[in-house]
Amino acid sequence: MSGSYWEEVHATGLAVPSDRPLDELTAELTRMLGDPDPQLRDALAYPTLTTWIARGVYDDLLSGLGDGMAAGLTVDLGETDTDTVFRRSFSALVLGACIARDNSRPLVAGGKILEWGDRIATWLLRERDLRGFVPGKGWAHAMAHGADALGSLAASPHLSTPELTVVLDVVADRILARSDTVLVHGEPDRLASATVAVLRRNLVPLSVLEPWVNRIGAVAATPSTAAGRDPYLVTANAESFLRALYLQLALGTRQPEVRHDLLLVIVDALKRSNVQHLGYSGPSRRTDLAPPPL
Repeated sequence: MSGSYWEEVHATGLAVPSDRPLDELTAELTRMLGDPDPQLRDALAYPTLTTWIARGVYDDLLSGLGDGMAAGLTVDLGETDTDTVFRRSFSALVLGACIARDNSRPLVAGGKILEWGDRIATWLLRERDLRGFVPGKGWAHAMAHGADALGSLAASPHLSTPELTVVLDVVADRILARSDTVLVHGEPDRLASATVAVLRRNLVPLSVLEPWVNRIGAVAATPSTAAGRDPYLVTANAESFLRALYLQLALGTRQPEVRHDLLLVIVDALKRSNVQHLGYSGPSRRTDLAPPPL
């Protein structure tokens, strides 16, 4: 069907059309999630699917819809600078919406939510196309969309302390992954938001959080000395993430119980990564942490 069909659906307030079966409509919208045309993908398909999910249209079919979105995460995974990123990235957003629906009204078995979480984490760590805005094609934004999905996952009652700790490790691994791309389209802020969603559960203790922050801080404070390599390709993403996390904890609402103590840890990490600006030379909170191998 043409884009005009879906524009008419939007004009009616996104009521589910009665002239075609829901499974046919869903299959078409899923294909549109991978379309390089941002009007079809971002303006029509994505809001239609997420609105219908939020309205309960898929409540009896949520497990199958989520499985379909999880399958979309693997489409040509490993490619860079191709249009396949759109299907993967927008599948993550819709899968996050499926999890958010279950968070508000239990519809899916806990094992299925954990399976989806594993699929999101595996994809996010393996995704190599880190483009944000693609001229002429709109947002790819895989890292931001993956972060949003992690945020929905972190709010799931099916996750307890061990699983939430894994979510934090996925965030850190993604931030610290060796890359030739500096994330400059708000991705560190979105990953920080996912982290705050974990912290709001008040289940992960400071004894876990402090070494986690210091692991990221150690990389932020240790530029690469490899000849011919931009040192900021190593430090920039870690530094941006710490700043974003500090800002959200300092100024945001619905703060976690660990906020005060964790802010002190983050401030210490930021001091160590900004010595040239602050003249800070005090001891770090943890001296036994070295940067991970790059």
